[in-house]
Amino acid sequence: MDRQLKLNDVRAEFDALDYPVTREDVAVAFEDTVLQYADGEERFGDVLGRITEDVFVSADDLEAAVYNNLPTEAVGEPGQSEGEG
Repeated sequence: MDRQLKLNDVRAEFDALDYPVTREDVAVAFEDTVLQYADGEERFGDVLGRITEDVFVSADDLEAAVYNNLPTEAVGEPGQSEGEG
């Protein structure tokens, strides 16, 4: 059964890894994980497949790589601004 993980919970999961960590080790650690987006979901392995880095030296490094490779629908509606109310 797949493990569901919300984007705001990924940092705690990344903090639990031992660094530096390879992309292959991350793939194994999250092989059964599905990321829950604001509008939909995606297997973590699919996101990891878009990342070009092979080694992550810290949780910050891994988190940045993941967030830089998320689809637009992952974090909200296109054109949505946090400052508008």
